[in-house]
Amino acid sequence: MVMPTAPATPYRSPDGIYDEAVGPSGAPREHAESLMSAVGALAPEQLAALGKRRDRSFLQAGITFDTIGPDGQAVDRPFPLDLIPRIIPAEEWSTIKRGLAQRLRALNQFIDDVYHGREIVREGLIPWRLVVSRTHFARPVVGVRPPGGVYAHVAGLDLVRDGDGSWRVLEDNVRTPSGISYVLANRQAMTRLAPRLFSGYRVRPVDHYPQVLVEALRAVAPADDDEATVVVWTPGPLNPAYFEHAFLAHQMGVELVQASDLVVRGDVCYMRTTRGLERVHAIYRRLDDDFCDPLDFRSDSVIGVPGLVRAYRAGTVAIANAFGTGVADDKAVYPYVPDMIRFYLGEEPILQNVPTYRLEDPDMLADVLGRLDELVVKPTGESGGKGVVIGPHATAAELAEARRAVLANPGGYIAQEVVRLSTVPTVEADGRLSPRHVDLRPFAVFGESIRVIPGGLTRVAMEPGSMVVNSSRGGGSKDTWVLEDDRSDRTPEPEHAAVQGERLLAALPEVRWGGSWVGQSQQQQQAVAAADPPTPTPTPTDPPEPR
Repeated sequence: MVMPTAPATPYRSPDGIYDEAVGPSGAPREHAESLMSAVGALAPEQLAALGKRRDRSFLQAGITFDTIGPDGQAVDRPFPLDLIPRIIPAEEWSTIKRGLAQRLRALNQFIDDVYHGREIVREGLIPWRLVVSRTHFARPVVGVRPPGGVYAHVAGLDLVRDGDGSWRVLEDNVRTPSGISYVLANRQAMTRLAPRLFSGYRVRPVDHYPQVLVEALRAVAPADDDEATVVVWTPGPLNPAYFEHAFLAHQMGVELVQASDLVVRGDVCYMRTTRGLERVHAIYRRLDDDFCDPLDFRSDSVIGVPGLVRAYRAGTVAIANAFGTGVADDKAVYPYVPDMIRFYLGEEPILQNVPTYRLEDPDMLADVLGRLDELVVKPTGESGGKGVVIGPHATAAELAEARRAVLANPGGYIAQEVVRLSTVPTVEADGRLSPRHVDLRPFAVFGESIRVIPGGLTRVAMEPGSMVVNSSRGGGSKDTWVLEDDRSDRTPEPEHAAVQGERLLAALPEVRWGGSWVGQSQQQQQAVAAADPPTPTPTPTDPPEPR
């Protein structure tokens, strides 16, 4: 349906899909009226020119991501930021925030339980054979409780909206979730590229995330807060997400280290410096368990630190996220999360799962094989969209291969009902607006309490009709605006009146990565807005002894 007005850049929402900017009649939704008016005043050539300037700025700043090109080779490209932000009203965000905190509390208790008392297994709510067979179940840390009792210090849970606009959890990412640096970069780019779009909106800030993270790590570090040394551990510059690793270390004000910078002496981890060895109390790692310590995990790893697991067992260093956290990251565990919430918290889930089928169940397997062309099939141990088959969009050959793979290893796959992802206006290369499907990865930080960063990484499928939003497979991103609650007593932000048809960028300074880039106040509207208050949560206690 077409918007009833006649903007310079019209927008047609898809029939039968929930569009977040316009309603079924084609009129803008209340929270998007000002945005659609401002965007509609721009001609397509203006939006196209703005997009080219964005790409130049991102390339110069090194804000890039590796993706796989048509020839199968990795291609370095500017991280694709769409110019039309996504807006989440305050009341919707309140539900999302509470649901994320609830889910993270339950997942953290589940991780603690499976490495200690296994009460959820003894109650018959999840099979032990399923847990222990997960790729990321870490036997070297069975019986080990991390400093502070927190396992999933950083979580990025993927949310989608179904046909009626309700939010659902699609996946849990509590191992090494990525994307937060692009959330910060997107916001800073938008305040410089299109400041007038913020007119009339009070958008909650996101640039406090690095400080929230470093405070959380110091809170669980085995040292006094003022004395705790925190580092970000990267596999190195060849890693596709190296920009994020370097960016976060810079913004957190801590050292970016590789394995060669760390050494374990006795049961203590140290960092090599020009002044000699300096003790490290907390490590924010950006590599999987398998590669962290060749003595306890993969012996052929050349990017690990020998003895690090020994120091972790001794409680002298906090590892974020903790070793073994990936057991809760597995897609085969995902269907059991609602039961975890009920078992550990005594609550009903605030956010529901997408309907999911466990293919080790013979009845579910038979049902799924009978309608593969209607479902999404996912390997349980993969990430980044690898191996996913979307039935309605798959070829006959792809469906046949999926059938063979599932029959060969039913427990290695799950199937889910297709969620017709919501759409938002997105700028095409020629400057026209078209609907594109999106999901949302909000980020939560768990230290002394759980703090959910307003918004998150909106990932957008850049191809018409595509449901694949993963950045590694060609997806893009959007700046995600969470609006302040109108009932809040916070001081309103000054408005900047937009002029119809005026170019948004009279004089845009090039986006830079440096001291003045992300630490600044949010230029147009965020100087007064405070961070989301933390969601209090108890520190997990020792589980009861096994019966």
